[in-house]
Amino acid sequence: MTNFRNFRFEVDGDGIALATWDMPDRSMNVITNEVMGELSQIVEKVAEDAAIKGCVITSGKESFSGGADLSMLQESKSQFERLAREKGEEAAMAAFFEESRRLSLLYRRLETCGKPFVAAIHGVCLGGAFELALACHHRVVSDADATRVGLPEIKVGLFPGAGGTQRVARLMQTGDALQMLLKGDQIRALMARNMGLVHAVVPRDELVRTAKDWIRNGGSAEAPWDQKGFKLPSNKVYSPAGMQIWPAANAIYRRETQDNYPAARAILESVYQGLQLPMDQALKVESRHFARILRSKEAAAMIRTLFLSMQELNKGARRPKDVAPSNLRKIGVVGAGFMGAGIAYVAANAGMEVVLIDRDVEAAEKGKAHSHKLMTDQVMKGRAKTADRDALLARIRTSADYADLKDCDLVVEAVFEDPKVKADVIQKVEAAVRPDCIFASNTSTLPITGLAKSSKRPDAFIGIHFFSPVEKMMLVEVILGKETGDKALATALDFVRAIKKTPIVVNDSRGFFANRCVLGYILEGHLMFLEGVPPAMIENAGKQAGMPVGPLSLNDEVGVDLGLKILRATKEQLGEAAVVPAQEELLARLVEKEGRLGRKNRKGFYDYPESGSKRLWPGLKELQSRHLNAETLDMQELKRRLLVTQALEAARTVEEGVVTDPREADVGSILGFGFAPYTGGVLSYIDFMGAKAFVEICRDLQARHGDRFAPPRILLDMAASGETFYGRAGAKKAA
Repeated sequence: MTNFRNFRFEVDGDGIALATWDMPDRSMNVITNEVMGELSQIVEKVAEDAAIKGCVITSGKESFSGGADLSMLQESKSQFERLAREKGEEAAMAAFFEESRRLSLLYRRLETCGKPFVAAIHGVCLGGAFELALACHHRVVSDADATRVGLPEIKVGLFPGAGGTQRVARLMQTGDALQMLLKGDQIRALMARNMGLVHAVVPRDELVRTAKDWIRNGGSAEAPWDQKGFKLPSNKVYSPAGMQIWPAANAIYRRETQDNYPAARAILESVYQGLQLPMDQALKVESRHFARILRSKEAAAMIRTLFLSMQELNKGARRPKDVAPSNLRKIGVVGAGFMGAGIAYVAANAGMEVVLIDRDVEAAEKGKAHSHKLMTDQVMKGRAKTADRDALLARIRTSADYADLKDCDLVVEAVFEDPKVKADVIQKVEAAVRPDCIFASNTSTLPITGLAKSSKRPDAFIGIHFFSPVEKMMLVEVILGKETGDKALATALDFVRAIKKTPIVVNDSRGFFANRCVLGYILEGHLMFLEGVPPAMIENAGKQAGMPVGPLSLNDEVGVDLGLKILRATKEQLGEAAVVPAQEELLARLVEKEGRLGRKNRKGFYDYPESGSKRLWPGLKELQSRHLNAETLDMQELKRRLLVTQALEAARTVEEGVVTDPREADVGSILGFGFAPYTGGVLSYIDFMGAKAFVEICRDLQARHGDRFAPPRILLDMAASGETFYGRAGAKKAA
């Protein structure tokens, strides 16, 4: 047996090598410079030793590998910038290009070394690790539910740059390959085999034996595309079949990305150009695109926010270090409406016992039925068994008696957004629970400090704001009241981690963080509408800017009536100056005169027919006192207004101390309300263009559209000093 640091290497009596990837001090194998060096040595050893017939690569961990260490990619970008300063841009680019294709060249050497390699995969095998598997001559995966393969790089602003675009496009029909590369989904074992990505699916304990048998039985050491007479699955690019694919692919790319994602465009170009070339040249083309994308600000922003920051937050970056882990066995949920029912489901799904309370057992049972429906959907899709559904439902106990909360570790109230109703619930819960039970309020706008006044234990009182629908939305806002203690915060974060959501911690304020930004987006859409901008243009501007839906559509989703209610509650508590009268008038007319409440009653800014897709309500035209000609409007300015208004509100939350960590603002903005992911989030949007440039945009918009675009003091100071939000946060940590 030959031992490397990251691999165990042994050769059996038949001359078949087994390389077991098992990195010390890591729970998951990742590709690092050291791993690349050792894998290269293994490939050369197999190639040069006549006694070795072939090699199986497998993992010694519960998963194969999550792919490349993205901090390594960030470091290579820093090295490029350093070299550019020292030796000039051209020399730096040449060195960066060679460095960025190291992995691609290594995999190609493995593929053409003359000995067969087999990947034996259990658990997740993603990104650069799956590109390693694709370079192997044969791929065997376990039939375990945990096994997934895929190339998810697009989700962090990158694309597969170690041969992924070329090998996938030679294994599958071009349209299917493009869909896989552009969606970045994780694919289950049987589906991967049906798609032609892997060759065999076997029980886990037969993985290595099956892989070795393939070599023993004379498995070929030549990839299909290196064999004479190889034909592309969708024929040549310039053929009748090929020309049916590319115009449609271009149109779909435009529709789905609005040309905001350089990596998505690079995938199209790499596949289009690569399929016209022999493999070695095709890989070089892919590497050229990869080196360019690695240096893009979109990749830098998305890697930082959607990979590094999200990982840090999920691991408890904001959790008080000196509080022991809470063992949450049983939680209470008070209020079995849509939100409460969703919270009960995610808690039960995480293995916790749940007491679901409502005014009567019938109402609580209705909430429990939501879990039954969600699990039934999973069963119908083959993602769960009937026994899983029964077990989950057995963990949810319905009741109308608060005394049943007596042994809960955490209680979450999700009742009507009314301080009086919540105050009544707080007192009833506190009368029933243990002294060490933490109380959490799921509220979207009501300040936690105010609600905690009804509590006898404000140090054990915290806000946990879920987004709708709870089971799908990945973000949870954890809100600290003025007296919230460390134990309450630690328990809330432990709970969020247990239900596999991403938490952000914010200080108390009306609307907290996410809703303040979202309401700014919706308000800007309303103001455009009142200016006379065509509604379709407003919606398209939102989508082209990178938002998941336009502001009018989003208003329908959250409820036009809810928007009106929030606006009036704000006016009542903060005074007339806190609202825009024209917005209140517009919403009042829609709700009270037209009966248009939003998606919930199939009538809002859009009509929602029983069959067919939604469409803008023709009657909107009558609600506009003027109608601007679309030809005279600047689409770029409309897009900018919709993003800037949200970023400005985020900057204000930092200035007010609501948000104290830029990672949370960025992660929260993308996960919570879909803020243009290619920017890296609301604060990265400002940081990457620079505060000075952003302030200039604000001043221009302020002159044209009013003082809501006035930059706050924090941005003026940053523009003068050249600071960034992340730079300021780093300086605070260092101090």
